[in-house]
Amino acid sequence: MIEITNVCKTYDTGNKALRNITITIEDGEFVFIIGRSGSGKSTLLKMLLKEVEPTSGKIVVNDMNLGKMPRRYVPKYRRKLGVVFQDFRLLKDRNVYENVAFAQRVIGASTRKMKERVPNMLQLVGLSAKYKYYPQQLSGGEQQRVAIARALINRPEVLLADEPTGNLDHHNAIEIMKLLDLINQKGTTVIVVTHSNEIVNMMQKRVITMDRGCIISDEEGGFIHED
Repeated sequence: MIEITNVCKTYDTGNKALRNITITIEDGEFVFIIGRSGSGKSTLLKMLLKEVEPTSGKIVVNDMNLGKMPRRYVPKYRRKLGVVFQDFRLLKDRNVYENVAFAQRVIGASTRKMKERVPNMLQLVGLSAKYKYYPQQLSGGEQQRVAIARALINRPEVLLADEPTGNLDHHNAIEIMKLLDLINQKGTTVIVVTHSNEIVNMMQKRVITMDRGCIISDEEGGFIHED
């Protein structure tokens, strides 16, 4: 469970990025966070990653109070989160298999465990046949699938996706969202930050809308009307 309670963030510039945010996300939920640029979405995601500290308020992720977490524990905490970015962030000098295995190497997994888990994960994202391909040999949609496989290989309880379809065409965007939905059905909590009203309307999940650092709506099966 993720509990964000009365969280505010004011940057040194005086910019009030978050204003008294309170959100509870249950285990296994699929939640969209939407809003215009500057609404506070990215700041909120960075707080969950413990890249940005709140000015006030409390954030608890799976019974861990992030405000009281020792700095030395932060890397270990982040390994329990899966993170997917708009720009994929793949290692260009490594093939698909090695990109996914890299996340296992970071936590010191054995070669035997990697040989077992990586093929299973590539099968889940539909890339078993392309395990020897390098990122530049893949389409944008395929690169994002590799990024998702890498994010999931260590079996995180929470997957954070920041504009995961931002660089993709319509077809690939839909395929990626179907994949995230499948991952969610297997028990992973999924939080997606997006600008795409079309994606949100297609998925019919919980939608938290932000504006100028505030939550202006929080609806199940939300449907966004174009302005």
